Amino acid sequence: MDDKLNAEVKKTHLLSVNDLRTSFFTDSGEVHAVNGVSFNLDEGEILGIVGESGSGKSVTAYSIMQILADTGRVTGGSILYKGEDVTKWNEKRLCRFRGKCCSIIFQDPMTSLNPVFTIGNQLEEAIKLHTDKKGKDAKDRAVELLELVGINEPMRRIRQYPYELSGGMRQRVMIAMALACEPDILIADEPTTALDVTIQAQILELIQDLQKKLGMAVILVTHDLGVIAELCDNIIVMYGGRICERGTGSEIFYNPKHEYTKGLLRSIPNVNNMKERLVPIPGTPINILNLPKGCPFCARCEQCMKICLEQMPEEIWINENHKASCWMNIKDMLSSAGNNVGAGALGCEGGEV
Repeated sequence: MDDKLNAEVKKTHLLSVNDLRTSFFTDSGEVHAVNGVSFNLDEGEILGIVGESGSGKSVTAYSIMQILADTGRVTGGSILYKGEDVTKWNEKRLCRFRGKCCSIIFQDPMTSLNPVFTIGNQLEEAIKLHTDKKGKDAKDRAVELLELVGINEPMRRIRQYPYELSGGMRQRVMIAMALACEPDILIADEPTTALDVTIQAQILELIQDLQKKLGMAVILVTHDLGVIAELCDNIIVMYGGRICERGTGSEIFYNPKHEYTKGLLRSIPNVNNMKERLVPIPGTPINILNLPKGCPFCARCEQCMKICLEQMPEEIWINENHKASCWMNIKDMLSSAGNNVGAGALGCEGGEV
């Protein structure tokens, strides 16, 4: 009975990341790129991970795939795929996991594709590596994948080289390659960064359509909240290697509860009022070689209190679909409960340090 219960618990989530900690060991010291990240991903879900450069979002994705640079290492936590810890697997098992169970689309297709091999050669290599298809069967599958991602004249394209295709078409080839084995999880690491706005919309629409058609789960990594407004079921906002806020799209966009999230939203153009000035986030990105004791965003936060500098706030529930890690929420909760003494003890009344 206990074994059956344990099996059911393991199947609860397709992917479960628990207290993940990833560091890079450099000549300047240990870089704590990811500090205690936890989240779950279910079948058919689209999860967005948002944050500026250096927030740890891409490193989180690479940690899941176990494709970190030589200087990088998962130093703590676990990454459970269907209940089994990926970080404990040997290289042979990881090779079967990558591509067949979990695939990734990188942000720059021109550097991801080999310029000296044809599109067909590179697609067929992925198919032969992870499936039992060889020869003509592998070629037919490559053509089928190019058709699936909306590339015209696929028989002609498989004979072309990456430089002969546009940026949007190269990205579609990368998506086709990632889908070669019909994985359970597709990670898209800033798939629209190198593309113009029109092509961005097409690629995002393609990912959404393929997700619905194939039923896979998707993790979409991006620095632009506006890109994923209508796409993701749930959104995670990261800063300084930590999760500062998480929730549904409507909660994040219409009821943000972390000052960093509010800053990101203020920097998105308002289509209803194009004359409205954008408000940049003050200061410079955090130095992850020298993390503060408290909230990573405290040095750039206009609402910073004394306690923000000294102690990391816990993640608290705003409602059943929304969590945030910010002392301002705790202060508001104490004030609304009539505990003004407790609110004052956080460091200030009006948000100044």
